[in-house]
Amino acid sequence: MIETLRDARSRTLKLIDGLSHEQLMGPRLDIVNPMRWEVGHVAWFQEYWFLRHYLREPMIRGDADRLYDSARVAHETRWDLPLPTMVQTRDYMNEVLSRVVDRINSTELTEKANYFGRLVTFHEDMHGEALTYTRQTLAYPPPDLGITPGSDGSGSRERSGPLAEDAEVPGGKFVLGATPDLPFVFDNEKWAHVVEVTPFHIARAPVTNAEFAQFVESAGYQLPVYWDQEGWNWRCRAGADRPVYWERAQGGGFKIRRYDSLLPLPEYQPVIHVNAYEAEAYCRWAGRRLPTEAEWELAACGPPEEGRKPLFPWGDDPPTAARTNLDGKYAGCVDVSEMPEGDSPFGCRQMIGNVWEWTSTNLKPYPGFVIDPYKEYSEPWFHSPHRVLRGGCWATRSRLLRNTWRNFYPPDRRDVFAGFRTCR
Repeated sequence: MIETLRDARSRTLKLIDGLSHEQLMGPRLDIVNPMRWEVGHVAWFQEYWFLRHYLREPMIRGDADRLYDSARVAHETRWDLPLPTMVQTRDYMNEVLSRVVDRINSTELTEKANYFGRLVTFHEDMHGEALTYTRQTLAYPPPDLGITPGSDGSGSRERSGPLAEDAEVPGGKFVLGATPDLPFVFDNEKWAHVVEVTPFHIARAPVTNAEFAQFVESAGYQLPVYWDQEGWNWRCRAGADRPVYWERAQGGGFKIRRYDSLLPLPEYQPVIHVNAYEAEAYCRWAGRRLPTEAEWELAACGPPEEGRKPLFPWGDDPPTAARTNLDGKYAGCVDVSEMPEGDSPFGCRQMIGNVWEWTSTNLKPYPGFVIDPYKEYSEPWFHSPHRVLRGGCWATRSRLLRNTWRNFYPPDRRDVFAGFRTCR
């Protein structure tokens, strides 16, 4: 546990390295936090749940709740708070982690300690991903994560091409959700329950940039026939006519902004930074649809069988570089045909990693939902439009994920590392 706590903190600090005071505060936007606030919040969450809630220790900073409790501090006020300096913030982060490590070393690790240790680690991992896409949103330089040379997300990897085929999934009774034997799951994954899935076909790979470019060039953004009313209203408000970071290139085609650089559009990488409305419009244009989350999870797990579901599409072994693009190791997406060792039993590729995948399912509790101690994680979002995404992306930490993991965002979010695959 200590190793993962330190690893999560090391990633957090790398994600803010090299940024100026002005960049660490950034502009007021609904879709990002001030990064100086966000890293303080990560430390506060660790202190609150492990030291204060679990161990009943006193506060380290008397003003921490007023500054960093995201349930109490309205988003739009976070730029106006009397935040500590960055030096003071780092001191607070170091002190919290030091105390947590000391308590782990000096006490017996109970089941409860393991639960809260994992909770604060996974929470920091999720904010690490948010810090990563914040740097993209604000056109900051890319973070230095010690990536593999020549794998910088710019298309410099050897191209492996598309994977334009469907997998046939027979359907049937399927157990959706997480099972109680897992060491940690979030409350919105609880608990496994039987659903009926009709037979369907699902793309073996996510939609590529080249495929989505055909939709753009076919005036897909200009024709209301491909959009439902909610999506069309969003498109008109946003003035969207292509994915948010695409720019038209001289002589035809597109370029894409990656952090602070404009690069050639990698044809066979998955389209990324599109929202659910854009994904559904593409599907209508292509005569396809988005999968439900039950279809997605069935396609990832394989045919329903008696006994325990596999943790991952390839089985229960942990993710490896041959199976997945996770942990920021390539600083961006790879071609959709790469990593065949990670295929599901139905032959679906990259269902874990590379790009989050929108589904058609709105976030709702599973039957018998019981809220976890961190009450703000899921329950508040059941009552507003949030769409389920599955699978993780290139920036997601591998220790977070499994086939049952449910992410969720409002359907208009296009800043996150999200793409989609289609089905019929």
